[in-house]
This record gives sequence, C-alpha cells and structure tokens, in this order.
Amino acid sequence: MSAYLGLWHYHACIVLMMVGLFAVISRQHLVKKILGLTITQVSVIMFFVAMGKVRDGTAPILATMEAEAVATAARDVDYSNPIPHVLMLTAIVVGVATNALGLSFVVRIKASYGSAEEDEILAADHETSKRESAAL
Repeated sequence: MSAYLGLWHYHACIVLMMVGLFAVISRQHLVKKILGLTITQVSVIMFFVAMGKVRDGTAPILATMEAEAVATAARDVDYSNPIPHVLMLTAIVVGVATNALGLSFVVRIKASYGSAEEDEILAADHETSKRESAAL
C-alpha cells in the first residue's frame, strides 16, 4: 500500500487529466472548454516533469577534469534526466500561445454570434445554412 502512496504525483496527474477532459466534453461554453484543455495540458506537463525526477538524483553537471576521471565519478552518482524538463518549458510557452489564440478566437466568435455557447453558435449556423439553401 505504501508503494502506491509514494506515487501520489502520478495519481494527481491522472485526476487533473480527467477533470480537464470532463470540462472539455461536458461544458458548452467555449472559455470553459479552453480552460479544460489548459488543465489537461498542465497534467501532462506535471507527468513529464515527475518522470524526469530521480529519487536522490542530482543535476547532471560535471566539473571540468580529465575524461577518465569524469567517467569514474559519474558511475557512482544518480542523475536526474533534464530532457523532460526542458521539453516541458517549451510546452508551457506553446501552451500559453495556444491559449491566447483560442481566447482571441472566442472573442471574435462572441462578437460575430453574440454568444460563446456552442449550441447557440451551432443553431445560428444551422439557421444560416437553411436560409442560404432556401435562397438557392
């Protein structure tokens, strides 16, 4: 049982992922959908950062010395993997840009349709297409 408690951060990632997906699927308001996507993205970032951490690991920074001495010193030390952390920094930047673009689209949709509710937008599009097909 204690082995499962030691993995609490993975459970937190799963719970956040499910909350985000639930918000995307169940909500009709476009801003709430974008917020759900953001929560899902945060859970993925947390998951990758948690995977990159090694218990009692240190940063992979080696002092300048001879190559053989570095190889000998590196055998006795556990290092954390920095690649997931670096990739997630990039993912954060891309996520912020994506959220900004999505919210700007919601502002334009709200200005065009007068609503940010998905079902109202679809109903307005349906009415427009019915009028256009009747005019033909």
